[in-house]
Parts: sequence; structure tokens; C-alpha cells
Amino acid sequence: MISTLSLVALGGAIGASLRWLAGVAMLRALGPSDFPLAIITVNVIGSFLMGVFVVAAAQRGLTHLSPFVMTGLLGGFTTFSAFSLETMTLIERGQMGQAALYIAISVGASVGALALGLILARGVFA
Repeated sequence: MISTLSLVALGGAIGASLRWLAGVAMLRALGPSDFPLAIITVNVIGSFLMGVFVVAAAQRGLTHLSPFVMTGLLGGFTTFSAFSLETMTLIERGQMGQAALYIAISVGASVGALALGLILARGVFA
């Protein structure tokens, strides 16, 4: 139990650090923006990677890595709480259209990316 908890914590620290670095990289590359593009990007990428990992782990007998990869690494990399905060920030600014677009892209693209990850990984690991 302690070793699993340690793996989740380590994965979470790595994932959160990668999320922060992605935000910094996007800020440097694109400049400041009122639209939370960095959070959308990490959520879509993380969802894709989750889909790939689920299939790869099942096909390669790596499900024992799920606490580290899925709960820790990808759970720390993607973030629903940041998504919720960014959504409310847009709403409080009166940017209802931007908020609706953010919700639609975040949810739609993340679910779509996970499905794509599943499909591609099933083709590779089948």
C-alpha cells in the first residue's frame, strides 16, 4: 500500500510539473492569452495518452503501472479543477461564449483524443 501510494505521489509530482512546464512553454511561444489554451492542450494530450496506456497496459501486462501512470502521472498532468476554475473565470468576466467554447472543446476534444488513443493503440498492440 505504501509503495503504491509513493508511486501515485511520484507520478503526480511529475505530471503536475509537466503541466506547469507546458503552460510556461505555451506562454513563451504564443504570449499571454485570456483563453486557457494550455489547459485544453494538456487535457487533450493527457486523454490521448490515457487511451493509449489503457490498451498498452492490458495488451502488455502492464496494468500494475496504472497507479503510477493513470492516477499519478496523467492525473497530475491533466486537471479538472483547473478546467473548472478557468471556466468560472471566463463566466465571471462575462465571456459566456468563450466559456461555452472552452467547455465544448475541452470535453469534446479530450473524449475524442482518448477514443483516438484507444483505437490507435488497439491497432498497434492487437
